[in-house]
Amino acid sequence: MRIADLLNVEAMDLDLKTHGKSDTIRYLAKNLEEVGGVENLDALIEKLMAREEQSTTGVGNGIAMPHAQEASVKSPTIVFGRSRRGIPWQSFDGQDARLIFMIVVPEGGSSDHLQALASLSKVLMKEGVSDQLLAANTAKEVVEIFQEHEEVEDREETVATSVNNASKESVATQSDEEVPFIAAVTACPTGIAHTFMAEEKLKAAAQAAGIPIKVETNGQAGIANKLTQADIQKASAIIVAADKQVEMARFDGKPVIIRKVADGINKADELLAQAAQAKAPIYHADHQAANEEIEDEEAESWGRQIYKHLMNGISHMLPFVVAGGILTALSFFWGINSADPSSPEYHIIAQTLKTIGGLAFSMMLPILSGYIGQSIADRPGLVLGIMGGILADPSKFSGFTPEGIFENAVPSGFLGALVAGFLAGAIIKLLQKLFAWMPKSLEGMKSIFIFPVLGILLMGVLMLFVVNGPMGAVMNALINAINSIPQEWGILLGFVVGAMMSIDMGGPINKAAYVTGTALVAQAQGGGSDVMAAVMVGGMVPPLAIGLAATIGRRLWSPAERSSAYVNYVMGAGFITEGAIPFAAADPLHVIPSLALGAGVAGALSMAFNCVSLVPHGGIFAVAARGVTNPMMYLIAWLVGGLVSALLLNFFRRRSGNRYE
Repeated sequence: MRIADLLNVEAMDLDLKTHGKSDTIRYLAKNLEEVGGVENLDALIEKLMAREEQSTTGVGNGIAMPHAQEASVKSPTIVFGRSRRGIPWQSFDGQDARLIFMIVVPEGGSSDHLQALASLSKVLMKEGVSDQLLAANTAKEVVEIFQEHEEVEDREETVATSVNNASKESVATQSDEEVPFIAAVTACPTGIAHTFMAEEKLKAAAQAAGIPIKVETNGQAGIANKLTQADIQKASAIIVAADKQVEMARFDGKPVIIRKVADGINKADELLAQAAQAKAPIYHADHQAANEEIEDEEAESWGRQIYKHLMNGISHMLPFVVAGGILTALSFFWGINSADPSSPEYHIIAQTLKTIGGLAFSMMLPILSGYIGQSIADRPGLVLGIMGGILADPSKFSGFTPEGIFENAVPSGFLGALVAGFLAGAIIKLLQKLFAWMPKSLEGMKSIFIFPVLGILLMGVLMLFVVNGPMGAVMNALINAINSIPQEWGILLGFVVGAMMSIDMGGPINKAAYVTGTALVAQAQGGGSDVMAAVMVGGMVPPLAIGLAATIGRRLWSPAERSSAYVNYVMGAGFITEGAIPFAAADPLHVIPSLALGAGVAGALSMAFNCVSLVPHGGIFAVAARGVTNPMMYLIAWLVGGLVSALLLNFFRRRSGNRYE
């Protein structure tokens, strides 16, 4: 598919006057409608914006590629727009977009869609192309730029085929050391732009160095140019430039350079030179280097690594928390004591629900610590982490009798499980270094026998005799401190944790508030937490506010925005704060403060009304299941907070001049 043939010259605009991402998308789509390229404009805009909500299409270097499939699009089309001053697009590199390529295809034309994206990515990565497009004076010049580069690419492919055929004959008579062969894998979370940009850069660097290379792309349409076992076997080294998980076990025993996909784009020459000299640690299927850890000159900061490991644990923990919390809350339908066989309220269904929910909820700590350990040290870390989470509160699991020296043992709870997760990774790293002398033939013995036995023994001793006491004391002190806060200060605390839930919606600040509330619920042993109630209502406000704002100030929101905004009613009810992220990303300076203020008000009101959440998740469903005390006042706190934010949002939209029919 030729890019030049897809460019719609009539809809092109080389001097965009739009200010934001959504305005630009609407403008370019409208241009396409005016030249007869699409019949249902609103549906196309809605799908383009929905794609932006998944992740930004700003691929960096001043380029954005919004794209979508829509049944009313006549044929695969690229609408090009250029902004002299740049448009905020939340691009991966933080740069404003100046070159915008809107790619639209008819429903079902996924191969055309992805092929166009891949081709565009490759051409735009070529040196000088962006500068030429910025300097073009007419639409015809833009088309000619792509025609010229595509013709050059065709010639290069022909030459490359001839060179490869010739090199196969010469390589047969030369050693691998004389003619290195490089294998590479590129992948990014969306599998569209960066994947192919990295591929193009690595190929260009290899061609300049005269080194044969094969690059496998893990794109949205699947794996292309897949590395065979023969490719891997003859490669001097493997380059993995990826921001998502790729198949790694096949590289066992080969030198492997593991870097982020951005390095494949920006540091292709460096990676290729390193791979050509096989300057990389030997990779093993257990993800460990033989003699040293994988090095990266621009390694993540300690804080970033800790956050990444913690989020791995929390993301795996959440399904257990949600399922356990909701099932437990549902058991309260028959009465607060209906799960107790000795109570007059007893009901067999309530007992069943609470038993299953309680078992699911009891897995919270082992899963949290287990997946923190797995993030640090892979499968061996998972085993030790799970055991560490169990040992953080062993009374929840059968087989533990608090007798003898453990008779007065204090569980460390949530904080102990956090420590256990990182401790699991550290223990495995230590054991790997201590047993690095063992021959590779005994590699399996380490992960099956040595690491689990010694690791669990070390974890058990440390948790029971070192970690639980201090962490349990800290946890109890935290709870006592919160319980001793005067009512007026409690309202302030509610405002703070509620606002924290709306500042970055799923980011570190949000997670800090949520983790605190969850820890308090877990430690309360069924008694619930007013802080958790404030946290949850604070997280429920942003999506509600978006929905209310679009309903109240209908003319201030475009049809596509209204369609997306209304879905947020459901998200807010379900305590899914992330539903507001696309709107916050489009206008952070106005949206985030508005949402944070309303969420803070809701959190403060929740504390003032003495609302207590017995479960750490569920939103309106937890309220309906009697998982929150004073449910009517809690709903009022939620609605008031949402209304405050909605009014502020529409105030700023009105000042910005947003008007739609």
